[in-house]
Amino acid sequence: MCNFSQHHWFIRKVLSWRAAAAVAWSVLLLPLCTLLFIFLCRFDLFHPVQWISDSLNDWCSSYVMFSLLLLCIAVLMISASDMYCCAVVPSVSCTRVALMARVLHVCHFVYVAVGFIVACCTALIIGDRYRFITASCITKESPATSHQICLNEYFIFILLAGGFTGFYYSICYFAKNMSCLPFPAIQQYKYLRFKAALPLLIKHSAAQSFHSVKYFYMIYFFLGYIPRAWFSTIMDLSEDRFRQPLNTLKGLMDISLLYHTWLSGTFLLIIWYIEWLLFRIYATEDYYFPVQSSFAEDVDRCLPKVLNSNPPLIVKFLALQDLALLARHSPSRRQEVFSLSQPGGHPHNWLAISTECLNLLSSLTQKLVAYQEAIAVNGRIRHSYSSSGESRSSSSSSGTSITEEPAGQQVVTQLQKTTPQTPIPSLVKTLPFKMAAPFTPDLGSPFSSPPMNTMVGVVDPSSPWYGSVQSPHVMRRGPKLWTSGSSPYTEPAQNNSPYEAVPPVIFRGRFEERKPNFVSIWFQQKQEQVKHFLGRRALIMYLFDKHPEASSQALFADSQAHIWALEGLSHLVAASLSEDRFGVVQMKLPSILNALLALQEAVDKHFKLPHVSSKPVRPSESLTDMSFKTLRFALRSSLRTAIYRITTAFGEHLNSVQISAEHQKRLQQFLEYKE
Repeated sequence: MCNFSQHHWFIRKVLSWRAAAAVAWSVLLLPLCTLLFIFLCRFDLFHPVQWISDSLNDWCSSYVMFSLLLLCIAVLMISASDMYCCAVVPSVSCTRVALMARVLHVCHFVYVAVGFIVACCTALIIGDRYRFITASCITKESPATSHQICLNEYFIFILLAGGFTGFYYSICYFAKNMSCLPFPAIQQYKYLRFKAALPLLIKHSAAQSFHSVKYFYMIYFFLGYIPRAWFSTIMDLSEDRFRQPLNTLKGLMDISLLYHTWLSGTFLLIIWYIEWLLFRIYATEDYYFPVQSSFAEDVDRCLPKVLNSNPPLIVKFLALQDLALLARHSPSRRQEVFSLSQPGGHPHNWLAISTECLNLLSSLTQKLVAYQEAIAVNGRIRHSYSSSGESRSSSSSSGTSITEEPAGQQVVTQLQKTTPQTPIPSLVKTLPFKMAAPFTPDLGSPFSSPPMNTMVGVVDPSSPWYGSVQSPHVMRRGPKLWTSGSSPYTEPAQNNSPYEAVPPVIFRGRFEERKPNFVSIWFQQKQEQVKHFLGRRALIMYLFDKHPEASSQALFADSQAHIWALEGLSHLVAASLSEDRFGVVQMKLPSILNALLALQEAVDKHFKLPHVSSKPVRPSESLTDMSFKTLRFALRSSLRTAIYRITTAFGEHLNSVQISAEHQKRLQQFLEYKE
């Protein structure tokens, strides 16, 4: 989230004023939107002059002025909600339960309340039978002169339709990641961005209002009597028995009611989307961060300091965006990056910027390698369990009994036999960081597989590996799986590689003095029984089943920052050939090439996974931004372009750079334009 309550200087002095400007423009556009709404409500094709004059008179009436005041309050409430929920990294739900949990947000109540407020304003503006909650009752004797007051169901209908439209908008807001701020790929003036999005905004609001009215009509047809009776009881008003109830087919077939309900929902959505669009335009506008400053109080606002500190995410993204722009379009600012400090003659600016970019790229490489290793290990264990299960079943069916070693030891032995003896990938050996535990997508699920739990050291209490194991074969052969020199999981530790192997199985044998608590054992057994019982239910598995494409999207959710880091770093390196007078870039050139080629290898392997799509889906024209689904393809293209940019600038000079043999071979493919 943007978190406007933080005391960062950018939030206080820049982003807050940008948000205030977006709210001010939204409020200033309210009278124009209200005038257009009145024109459409009073539409009369056969009397155009009277239609225009009546619309202008209504626009200047006291009802409309009071409605404008309420609409300003509604816009302020929506703006506060958008500022509270805004984010720069999209939230990708890997399961259907996670999607439902994300949609269930506390801001639903805000949108529903504001929907009621806007619906009251539209009822006042439309007038006629919608203006008040009470109306004169109709009687058989004198329907025109009756003084008895009854409940006006038309007002209740418009009011509930506004609240439902607000609820429908809030569901779409969180389900489609509308709280995420998309940064523009091409920098434009704010007016041009707003003008280009306005026709699509109106079209989207009209279509969404139609869907909202469609669902509301179906709900009101079955449950409309409940709010009518509730309002009648609370307001102590009787229902008009001589009017047709609206929760019937004849009542809902009123064309005028349908038109005004749809028009009210469209008006509500337009003013909300205008505020939402203006806030996105103002918040994602590029900001100029100075590379260096002569004043001590402005050092914290310089680009190297902002990148190496821990600012809010929106500040970090804007700083990386500014880095990509200066590296591409500003030779004078590039000279400041390549300059040396005085006194001392140290390239502090270049070191700070390049180090942060390399850390970003290395963190992404780390996530990709860990994800690939977790997928590979999970697949090998499941395959070994299935093969060992088949061997045990075939042995029992033939009448032979296995007495040499326990069943659990057979699984471990089979795992050792079926695990391929593959060397460590070269990209792992070149990483300048220490790897964390691999990302295991199945471990977060409450129905994680027992093989995967065994790999990470979670031993089932009912398994033969739990508790005191007295078999001498187990104690003699158990450590062999993890300490043997031929095991692929121990090679990194023996070779002093920075990559950390998969955690070994934890055997609770005679070396452990303390026995487990009986209560904890009973609790774990009950927990496993509940998981096993729920795991056999199709509906539960449908809700908790992880979508592999969503897992891939979640890995690249923050790739916009990596794209800017790639662009900025590659442009600076390419420009250093002619602009770097002190040769400060040459010190980091091997590390940069290693990081780029390692990331290239990790990305290529990720796209070769069986569950990952290799081609991007063509995005449809929509007001909501769904580019986060194709960020991994944009990253792959930007990475390849960045490497080609460096190889084109340096050419054959890169052959003298000290990098690994495998990276040199891959770099040669880029030099020959074969990649």
